[in-house]
Amino acid sequence: MQITVLAGGVGGARFLQGLRAAFPDDQITVIGNTADDIWLHGLKVCPDLDTIMYTLGGGIDTARGWGRDQETYSVLEELGIYGVPPLWFTLGDRDIATHLVRTQMLAAGFGLDVVTEALCKRWNPGVHLLPMTNERVETHVVVDLPEGRSAIHFQQWWVQMQAGIPAREFRYVGIDEAAPAPGVLEAIAGADVVVLPPSNPVVSIGPIVTVPGIREALTRTPAPVVGVSGIVGGRPLKGMADKCLATIGVPATAAGVAGHYGPRADGGLLDAWVHESGDEPPAGFPKSLATATIMTDQQAAANLAEQTVRFVL
Repeated sequence: MQITVLAGGVGGARFLQGLRAAFPDDQITVIGNTADDIWLHGLKVCPDLDTIMYTLGGGIDTARGWGRDQETYSVLEELGIYGVPPLWFTLGDRDIATHLVRTQMLAAGFGLDVVTEALCKRWNPGVHLLPMTNERVETHVVVDLPEGRSAIHFQQWWVQMQAGIPAREFRYVGIDEAAPAPGVLEAIAGADVVVLPPSNPVVSIGPIVTVPGIREALTRTPAPVVGVSGIVGGRPLKGMADKCLATIGVPATAAGVAGHYGPRADGGLLDAWVHESGDEPPAGFPKSLATATIMTDQQAAANLAEQTVRFVL
């Protein structure tokens, strides 16, 4: 069986752990968000791709859910002594090695898909990890600063500011000129099931489906497309998705996110929706499943993944 997953960082990675455990003999292809990517100190950083790669490869900092385990920060400390910003994005020494390899390969002319495949040979994540595009796409956030309205990189708003000021708008800079990375459209067209896991619907899934050609591929695929809610009881399980949803006028509820994606029968993306027991089911969906969606450990994640896939097959 071919399972294709569109995924962001922490929530997507945890779901993928469960999916790999539940379907160890099946082919899993992951289309990862790259709109979170940022250039720092001359290095190309791909937070979502790396979170998936480290998590599935056994090198993640499990307490934080991102970054390397047993990390040190000597380089960051030295940058601080030199007075070279930005310092708010905590690049660790081990993590920097990944970014050095990536940046060198990109400079040599390799596409991000080829670079990602090479990095995954070191981690052996057990899935085929693809970037959504090889082109540079970055999510920028329009905010009101003391000096006036400005657009800043998503990472500055998310990491440095902790989403502490309202976002007026999200812009996926470069998306109109982007194309799906090699293998992306084929992974969607050839899937037996497509899953949108509990990733941020605005800044993780949103950019992926906005890459020209990907939304169309999702609407045309013969495979069922199922989404899993990352909102439980009106609150995100991880991160600040509620603040992102507020910016685009979507209620921070499981039903609200389902409505944002929409049923394929009405021009949306999904055939089915999986949400936490006790949360309101979405209106207008042909299929919805109420179950335990909180991934407290890998077994819980595996149960959720198996139920999600079996529900639509």
